[in-house]
Amino acid sequence: MPTSTDSQRSRIPASLWIVLALLGLSVFINYLDRGNLSIAAPMLKDELHISAAQLGLLLSAFFWTYACLQLFSGWLVDRLNVNLVFAAGFFLWSAATAATGIIHTFAALFVLRLLLGVGESVAYPSYSKIIALNFPPEQRGLANSVLSAGLVLGPGFGMLFGGLLMARFGWRSFFVFLGLVSLLWLIPWLKFMPQKDRTPLTDTAGAPNLLEFIRLRSAWGTCIGLFCGNYINYFLITWLPFYLVRERHFSLDKMAKIGGLAYLLGSGFSVFAGWLSDRWLSTGASPTLVRKTFVAGGSVLSGTFVGLALVHNSTLSVIALTLGVIFFGVGASNLWAITQTLAGPRAAGRWTGFQCFVGNLSGIAAPAVTGLVLQHTGQFFWAFIIVTAVALVGAVCWIFLVGPVEQVHWRRNTAT
Repeated sequence: MPTSTDSQRSRIPASLWIVLALLGLSVFINYLDRGNLSIAAPMLKDELHISAAQLGLLLSAFFWTYACLQLFSGWLVDRLNVNLVFAAGFFLWSAATAATGIIHTFAALFVLRLLLGVGESVAYPSYSKIIALNFPPEQRGLANSVLSAGLVLGPGFGMLFGGLLMARFGWRSFFVFLGLVSLLWLIPWLKFMPQKDRTPLTDTAGAPNLLEFIRLRSAWGTCIGLFCGNYINYFLITWLPFYLVRERHFSLDKMAKIGGLAYLLGSGFSVFAGWLSDRWLSTGASPTLVRKTFVAGGSVLSGTFVGLALVHNSTLSVIALTLGVIFFGVGASNLWAITQTLAGPRAAGRWTGFQCFVGNLSGIAAPAVTGLVLQHTGQFFWAFIIVTAVALVGAVCWIFLVGPVEQVHWRRNTAT
């Protein structure tokens, strides 16, 4: 039976609530910055007189550096002060966003999108490192759910308000304003960032080398699981507005409201799922049962409802899509808690970097595969079926490929 001491231990201190709020806000900014070019694409294409192929390069450029640098970023945050590494990355990506609004050539814009990917590449390795260092396992469901709420809310805000603001003030003003205002985040972060920036070396938490890591079954389970979850996310971010307007014949205004509401609900249910998972843990349930139930269950339900959005009735389709976004948030709430527990504080950054490298390849795959399907079939049917199939594969990986959710005892350690 939980004691009063256990109850006190499960409470997050006020200082860490400030840290969580700042991290959640940074995720929101992170996803708003990476998705804002998609919203501005029609205006930008006409103003800069670029081809559709060039626009495709711009939309994918972010992922070139973002995915490829994950391994280095994970290594970096495990060796340096993670709080300052994250601050430097945040500065770079916000500055790149602001500068986007003042350039006038394709080449300069392409370089800035690459720099945006460089800056944001440190984000998730840093998030996992900070949470693994400062939050015990029984608090990580809620802590990670705050981050996943920002992940879900960022695209929703961009879809609902970004287009409206760009239409009124222009895409350039929006980018400059967003980038400069975002830089103000650094002021409270440098003041309230947590004191723990690294963990002492221990025999059971030595940093693994890459060869040891890639031999680990659970590592590949989390990587493939993230790839599948991100496939759902990037499909919705990149193609949902087009689907609602072209396939369901909604106006831009109605599309924005539907998408914004879906992502708003998704962020709320994500936080609730994180809180609920920690409460379940506090009753004595195993981390394996709790974390896998939310992540795998969220993946199955998200993929299933996205597939059901193919129904002929537009109202039922919107309801299904909304539930798909909601359960994506539910699954995302506990995903990184699994990684942080498996890796331990010493290797959390490196594991997250490798996982993000594999997982974010779906940012290239999902938009491209969907585009090819549309080109060859002229409809979204098989694109939605592929999303459902990928989601089910992800659930299988979380349940069966990932082993017990407990810290790995690395063969290579620092004992001499």
